[in-house]
Amino acid sequence: MQLTKNFPLRELLRSQTATRWGYEEQFSPEPVIIDNLRLLCEHVLQPLRDRLGRAVFVNSGYRSPRVNQAVGGSKSSQHLTGHAADIETGHLSIEQLYQRIKNSDLPYDQLIQEFNQWVHVSFNPQGGRRQCLRATRGQDGKVKYSVDI
Repeated sequence: MQLTKNFPLRELLRSQTATRWGYEEQFSPEPVIIDNLRLLCEHVLQPLRDRLGRAVFVNSGYRSPRVNQAVGGSKSSQHLTGHAADIETGHLSIEQLYQRIKNSDLPYDQLIQEFNQWVHVSFNPQGGRRQCLRATRGQDGKVKYSVDI
């Protein structure tokens, strides 16, 4: 099933953790989650691919509750509802990708530069907060979020 012209559903469901642990529910989400993934692709990910003219790789899209728990995701993660994806590109640094999205007119809800490893981007059909954050790990190992203005 295609979500948009360049985004097959399987790309937003891919999970090494789910495959490793046999979490089959990861690969057959409820229709509402598929609809949310479609909206994320239509409004943010596909326009981003179109603008960059190159690949945008999805590291993590939808996560079933068991997969989210296994990877240490937040209990309120937008990945659980299909509203978010963690992405990178092969031709931009994580910071460059983050800045491109931040300074664009894309209707994102939340944008997080996470550990200089990937960019989390989400879409809310009720309207985007355009909240920009940076995630780092403190000396205690806990994730800390700072607002990026």
